[in-house]
Amino acid sequence: MNALTEKIRELKAKKNAVILAHCYQNIEIDEVADFVGDSLYLSQQAAKTDADIIVFAGVFFMAQTAKILNPNKKVLLPRMESGCLMADMIDYKQLIDFKAQHPNIPTVCYINSTAEVKSECDICCTSSNAVRIVESLHAPEILFLPDTYLGKWTEKVLRNVKVITYPGFCPTHLRIKPEDVTEARKKYPEAEVLAHPECHQSVTELADYVGSTTGIMKYAAESSAKQFIIATEKGVVDRLKRDYKDKEFILIKDNIVCPNMKWNTLEDIYNALEYEQYEITVDENIAHKALKCIDRMLEVSK
Repeated sequence: MNALTEKIRELKAKKNAVILAHCYQNIEIDEVADFVGDSLYLSQQAAKTDADIIVFAGVFFMAQTAKILNPNKKVLLPRMESGCLMADMIDYKQLIDFKAQHPNIPTVCYINSTAEVKSECDICCTSSNAVRIVESLHAPEILFLPDTYLGKWTEKVLRNVKVITYPGFCPTHLRIKPEDVTEARKKYPEAEVLAHPECHQSVTELADYVGSTTGIMKYAAESSAKQFIIATEKGVVDRLKRDYKDKEFILIKDNIVCPNMKWNTLEDIYNALEYEQYEITVDENIAHKALKCIDRMLEVSK
């Protein structure tokens, strides 16, 4: 354990703080994190924590969600520039326009969205529970935003629901092309291909398994296969290599890295705790409305 790690642990104990880390983060942050996982898991942990301070090693919308769930706690984001390009693709006005074009249809927002957007949606979802959330609405049509690819993948799985999607996307996952899968299979013919539903449908159609980051990691752990081609962000591969040394994990392309997820360092975590800096705030009225959207998701996901 290095000195910085020890200092962070001491500060956590002193200040009754909890550190939540997304599994796309730099892997060394796992050494100080209390919980590491995908957006659904971290939302669930944020909802039930008794800590006074939450340090969110992730991106802005994640810290916002934690603040909405914990209005009386201090929520800190180690680097304020850690945004999400997908979340930035839709704002409040664009959402209102999108809903006006398709009136009287339930609206599902991916957790990769701002508090303002969540405040005008019926229910939130993550890639772990999108199918379950859409199914829970018992509606023949739903609006889905901002990620068109997760929405269309959900539609394909359910078959009996028309999913009208907003044209948002994850730039990192869209770097993965179907020819990348084809080339990887030629090089590693025994490997299973595991892909995230944020990938283009031309990629997910070629995969052996499609699922969230947690789903991919669980599948890899339980599969009898010994070799896997991973079509999602590099952080997932880093953790799989660390945790399952008897298996081989191949990142489908070297550039499948989310730059915003990689901003945070151990030093940033330390500074956030030491100086209690970069506190997240959410307008009270917006937070109240967004909470209903998030709470409904957590209730369905129990």
